[in-house]
Amino acid sequence: MSDPSRRMLYVAIAASGALAAAGFAAFAIATSRTADNTTDADRSVTVTAETCQPNAIEVPGGLRTFEIINTSDRPIEWEILDGVMVVAERENIAPGFRQTMKVRLTPGTYAMTCGLLSNPRGTLTVLPSEEAAAAAGNVTLRSFLGPLSEYRVYLSMQGAAAIKAAETLRDAIAAGDIDAARAAWQAARAPYRRIEPLAFRLSDLANTIDPQAAFLELREDDPAFTGFHRIEYALFDQNSLEGLQPVADRLVADLTTLRARLHEVDMTPDLLMALPADMSRMLAESRIPNGEDTYAATDAADLQASLDGVEKLTGLLTPLTDPVDAPLAADIRQATDKARAELDSDAPFDAEARARLAPVFAGLAETLGKLPATIGVD
Repeated sequence: MSDPSRRMLYVAIAASGALAAAGFAAFAIATSRTADNTTDADRSVTVTAETCQPNAIEVPGGLRTFEIINTSDRPIEWEILDGVMVVAERENIAPGFRQTMKVRLTPGTYAMTCGLLSNPRGTLTVLPSEEAAAAAGNVTLRSFLGPLSEYRVYLSMQGAAAIKAAETLRDAIAAGDIDAARAAWQAARAPYRRIEPLAFRLSDLANTIDPQAAFLELREDDPAFTGFHRIEYALFDQNSLEGLQPVADRLVADLTTLRARLHEVDMTPDLLMALPADMSRMLAESRIPNGEDTYAATDAADLQASLDGVEKLTGLLTPLTDPVDAPLAADIRQATDKARAELDSDAPFDAEARARLAPVFAGLAETLGKLPATIGVD
């Protein structure tokens, strides 16, 4: 290759890298703030290596904004839990950064996760308020009966598909066939990701079915590293089936329990409307920029399945939106189509693609976040 051609190649590579870096930087600025900035949050919570500060919080019921500041040396997640049910969460907050989270809270006592899954939990007390009482009295059910019923059927069918695929994975591991196990692992991910908008809210099962090593104290060596990613680590990084049989057995059992538990969840209009925006936001702020399938590098396929799950929800909700706010319904369809087009492109799923996709899903989340105020009140 001549010197001018070589120089042009180097310039092109450098420009591509700079573009990807700039995209990630712009998105990071939009979604996270350094700990020197201030916000208009109702309460700030600082997450250290071991706890939340403060560890006990009181707020009035209604729409509240929290600012979560990570002063530890690890990426962290912060969740509000009602028993084992995740009410709201932010994950993969980088060290030294903060994120804000808006959530509508009803009076009661909740738990807060504080960084690593093994850390002690904090307490959030939500007090009665006029705002909370008014919101509880306004939500209507009648128009949601059809979508709620149809979504339950979807959860049941995808849950059954996840169990069947996990059984195939278990059998391939038992047979000692690593190639078949790898294929079965990828097949099992899709139905799970389609129901994840609701499944991730069942924190006890999510923490055994799909924990990431980054959120565990000992990472891949942590006893709590189970489920999909433990199997992925062995199959695609260690190239080994050693020790996987009990992990696969438990995955089948946990997915079976998950399907039953999803059927028992108290599905309300508020929950149904929150699911697609929350899932899209999680994808935009964590899954797309940081990746999840670290060892198998199958994030693109996972995201396709995640968008399937979001599209199922938007397909149920936009017909309710059309008569009330046709422009919003059109915006939702456009934002969903844009996300699908970006995912379906033939471009490599590299750093540049991640930088391009994250704002697209952030825009989808913002648009979907307008649903509660539009169709959630009578």
